Amino acid sequence: MAHPRISANLPPDIDPTKAPIAFGKRALPKLNEELQSPELLTQQRALMALCDLVHDPENVYQAIEIGFLDNLKTLLLHHDSTVRQKTTEILSVMARHNVGRQGLIQNGIISALAKLLDDPVDICRKNMHQVFEMMAKLPEGAVGILHAGLIPFLVLKLKTELDGIQELILDTLSNCLRVEASEALAADAISILKEKLTHSSAAMRSKAAWVLLAIGTHPEGRSNICEEVTPLLVSLLKDTDPEVQASATGALMFATIKPQGRFSALHAEAIPPLLKLVAEETSKARLSAIKTLTMLAEVPRGRKTLLDHIETFQQCLNDPCEAVKRAAETVISVIKWKP
Repeated sequence: MAHPRISANLPPDIDPTKAPIAFGKRALPKLNEELQSPELLTQQRALMALCDLVHDPENVYQAIEIGFLDNLKTLLLHHDSTVRQKTTEILSVMARHNVGRQGLIQNGIISALAKLLDDPVDICRKNMHQVFEMMAKLPEGAVGILHAGLIPFLVLKLKTELDGIQELILDTLSNCLRVEASEALAADAISILKEKLTHSSAAMRSKAAWVLLAIGTHPEGRSNICEEVTPLLVSLLKDTDPEVQASATGALMFATIKPQGRFSALHAEAIPPLLKLVAEETSKARLSAIKTLTMLAEVPRGRKTLLDHIETFQQCLNDPCEAVKRAAETVISVIKWKP
């Protein structure tokens, strides 16, 4: 099956070898002036040069100090697609450095970039979402995206964007929604994510489950997950991809904090696949599976079933991971508890 590719190829008349980058940091003030030039080709070449220079964090720091970001914010709305492409690429490269992320947050780049959500050029939108994804890794970046009111728009873009861009959006949401999930819930995020859990791409299934995990850290999110997606999460425990198993188990762990989530998981026959994950020493989902089973053991039906599998947890007491050992001790004590 053919998939759309996002091309970053530039027009043939743009020659990066003619860009004035030979003097490194000394070239930055001149490039900043050229970005303000009325001549399109001058702007394009300046952007090409700057794109090379900002791979060095020292140049990123100086570029921010000189005031490049004000010019770049203006160029984000340029009529020329090559200018927008290179501008978003520069911001994407800058966002890879901590000094760059901090500078972008402090200079209001989030709101400026948001104007490209519907840009007709795929690579411009992809670069924009790469910036959001990297900025969301910082607490202040995630808060900045929330305060910019972008969450409902990002959720809706999961319906229409290219798969590669959707993955970036899911990564962004998974960090932002740990801070606040109400806007995503209001935008019907649960239903949209539910569809992604059955996507043909393992990466998409895994990332969608991670977003549900983030939503599940909030009480109101937990209730929605219990009602709508617990059976699907249980089915993903048997997925062939270990990343999908791990993210689905994590999301299920939060869903089962609520009694209705435990009953829903038990009804969906969650115990057998969870026990299998516990028994697999190399499973990435092992710790989450033990914690989920601990909560299921608090339900009489779950405790009765797990009484026959205490040996599985006893084997975990010798695990090199202290967290797994402690979780195993806890689940054994819960299973053996008598009223």
